[in-house]
Amino acid sequence: MADRVRVRGVTIHRPIIYGNIATVLTPAERETSHYPDHTHRWTVAVRSAPSVPDSDIVGGADDLGYFIKRVTFKLHDTYPNPTRSKVSSCDPLQCLNASIDIDKPPFEVSETGWGEFEIQIRITYVVESGEKATTLYHHLKLHPWSITFPMPNASAVPVEPEIPSPENAAKLGPVHSWQYDEIVFTDPFQNFLNLLTAHPPTPLPKASVNKKPVPFHSSNPASLEASLKGGVPEFTSAMEKEEADRMEEAKGKIIKEQEKWRAILIEKEKELESFRSCLH
Repeated sequence: MADRVRVRGVTIHRPIIYGNIATVLTPAERETSHYPDHTHRWTVAVRSAPSVPDSDIVGGADDLGYFIKRVTFKLHDTYPNPTRSKVSSCDPLQCLNASIDIDKPPFEVSETGWGEFEIQIRITYVVESGEKATTLYHHLKLHPWSITFPMPNASAVPVEPEIPSPENAAKLGPVHSWQYDEIVFTDPFQNFLNLLTAHPPTPLPKASVNKKPVPFHSSNPASLEASLKGGVPEFTSAMEKEEADRMEEAKGKIIKEQEKWRAILIEKEKELESFRSCLH
């Protein structure tokens, strides 16, 4: 029973990425497809953050199956069987009755389609964790990235760009959309803590050895130029630090804004009190 006691004051985390890669279907693929209106092939996945050296896959250096039991992807309702599950292990009879794929990581689903939509991602942890499932949301990205939001010192809001033709999009190569996150476990059960510490995550490289592009995200517009040059993006500890610095900078701006409006409020309250005194 000692294993089912929570270790108070301990916090442990595991870095993950989630997102998708999309490529344009070739004319031959579209001709043989059951859905002639589909234009792209895409894969949505949950993976460990570090990548395998010299790999053309984003992330996935570590097997997450030791602490993740199942990942369920909720696709658009127009897809047959829109709720797809990938499990690391389960009771054979239960899996058979549920008609779900029995597989080890990678936790991913591949499909074809023509439109972008939001995908619900539900991560269920192994029984030893005693943790509730985590739900994430990812906007499926099919079309090449472009700036559709105000840039610093911009004179006007950019016009929404046109979606490129499949021919032009194919020339730009695969489209990547990945988000870094950390799953945090606070006061874990002793046996789950033992499980986690027995599988330390592969550290992120300080910088990309092969000078791979930084994964683009709208919170970091400066990374767009590098991502448009093509290549498989890679998460690094330097990028993680830069993200933390941006968050601290944003936090500082919010605090300054709060202080400014607090000072204005105090000044207005003094004026109001002065007016009240004059009335009496």
